Amino acid sequence: MLKKEYPYYLANKPVMPNTDLAVTDKYSGKTATRVAMADEAAIDRAIGMAVIASEPMRRLPAYRRQEVLAHCAARFSQRSEELAQALCIEAGKPIKDSRGEVSRLIETFKIAAEESVRMTGKYAPLDRSPRTQGYTSVWKRVPIGPCSFISPFNFPLNLAAHKVAPAIAAGCPFVLKPASLTPIGALIIGETLAETDLPEGAFSILPCRRDGARLFTEDERLKLLSFTGSPEVGWKLKSLAGKKKVTLELGGNAACIVDKDTDLDDAVERIIFGAFYQSGQSCVGVQRILVHEDIYQAFSDKLVNRTRALKMGDPKNEDTFIGPMISEKEALRLENWINSAVKKNATLLCGGKRDGAMLEATLLADVPKNEDICAKEAFGPVAVISKFSNFNAAIDEVNDSFFGLQAGVFTRDLYHAQTAWDRLAVGGVIIGDVPSWRADQMPYGGVKDSGMGREGIKFAMEDMTEIRLMVIRDLSR
Repeated sequence: MLKKEYPYYLANKPVMPNTDLAVTDKYSGKTATRVAMADEAAIDRAIGMAVIASEPMRRLPAYRRQEVLAHCAARFSQRSEELAQALCIEAGKPIKDSRGEVSRLIETFKIAAEESVRMTGKYAPLDRSPRTQGYTSVWKRVPIGPCSFISPFNFPLNLAAHKVAPAIAAGCPFVLKPASLTPIGALIIGETLAETDLPEGAFSILPCRRDGARLFTEDERLKLLSFTGSPEVGWKLKSLAGKKKVTLELGGNAACIVDKDTDLDDAVERIIFGAFYQSGQSCVGVQRILVHEDIYQAFSDKLVNRTRALKMGDPKNEDTFIGPMISEKEALRLENWINSAVKKNATLLCGGKRDGAMLEATLLADVPKNEDICAKEAFGPVAVISKFSNFNAAIDEVNDSFFGLQAGVFTRDLYHAQTAWDRLAVGGVIIGDVPSWRADQMPYGGVKDSGMGREGIKFAMEDMTEIRLMVIRDLSR
């Protein structure tokens, strides 16, 4: 269902100067389509046009911004199967998961349409002392200006949407660099935006090579950089970003605590999803599973049996659960991490075999804490299981990480739930479910090496706006 070629979008218009980027079918490894690549001159022009578009975007009435977002949501609904098939091919994401991501893309634009007319300020009297008697204040939010977005390969539709939709809702022009491995979804978003009457220069969507993307980070005309990707790249970009505001949504090695009062069957089903959904390629995928010693063996047995039953294969098949990783290189990296842990006396409970970019769903036990598969971000279909006897000690173990994105806690103990929320050094604590769970309106983000700032439409809009204060002196006094 993919077109033979796709243009990039510069200042709202499709441009096809070349077909330099080959996008592969991640399951077959064959070229599926070709995409135009932007050079530095095109990126420079896009930023310049975004600067010109800043004032028209700022003046665009809220109802017009809402109409644009509602149009996108409606068109994505009409093209939902096309979007899902494209995602399945370019990302290797199982078709059921691809359809799920399309539904979230639509939902994200619907939420943004609602929030676009809710950007409010506040009136406040200032007469708390004789000096300030007769003064009042009012503040409002104004768009920050041109924004730079860099989105990742693993959720190429919805994570791009979490940047694009709030920018339109807030009235900010933007330039977007989608991941070179998975640019098609973002370009279809661009195709849909081009159907609207947004001011010229309001958006540019420009696939380009990493070494040619300097301006996305360093150009001083840009007022905000929003990056989603690896911690190594994210923190480096922040150091190069200069005076602009920076938000980072980075990696994790998310943990899930399974308390002794847990419904085992329910926890197993949710953790299977959290650990192996889209081949584990999620920054909040379940990587570390801490299980109370009283239920450890029963839980482990059930989890291993369910993991072994997962179907691996062509992501286009309706019953496939485990598809390919994004590349053979990444699958080989993770296979090496598994083998290293086994050499250090870890127990391979199931999985571990690789065929090209396909890696079996894998469970390990007895893994030394300093092994890469525990200490770093796996970003693949591998999880590590261990036991605990004391709930507070389990929290300490979860916190013993460079990362802090989200954590899941299966417990029926209200005190344990409150303790987890108080003590876990993460951006979000999910009680009764896996850390992989996310609603697109909630404040989402991490601490420590997992990033800074929050996504979720309303919260992203706050980053894309500034408070402008007016103080009024009463001259009648």
